[in-house]
Amino acid sequence: MLTAIAMPPAARVLDRIHVRGAVTDIESVFSGARHLAITRSAQSTVDIDTTARTLYVSIGADTVRNRDVGAEHGVRISASRTRMSYSATGVGYGAANLSVVVRRSSAVDTVFVSRLGRVRH
Repeated sequence: MLTAIAMPPAARVLDRIHVRGAVTDIESVFSGARHLAITRSAQSTVDIDTTARTLYVSIGADTVRNRDVGAEHGVRISASRTRMSYSATGVGYGAANLSVVVRRSSAVDTVFVSRLGRVRH
């Protein structure tokens, strides 16, 4: 009887932990892409594959990093755009903001990337 009462709140806490972990990984991918653009003096791009639930960082034709947040954290992701680029100075390249929504059951969080490349959630 006590288990039936305690399990739903525990499951919600675990869902929030997984979502928070995925958000932290996504923020790290965008931050890493920005730093790579600056250190290599080249445009870097973050591609978001919502079907595979994976983010890829590339410079030119080379994929330099990928993060499978879906498999690692058991979350679903959706995005307002599928690509974000950083110029060689670390500023966002393009004219639109981007948001990535991370979900697991009832736990939801959003990562926002401004058109200048700043990341927040």
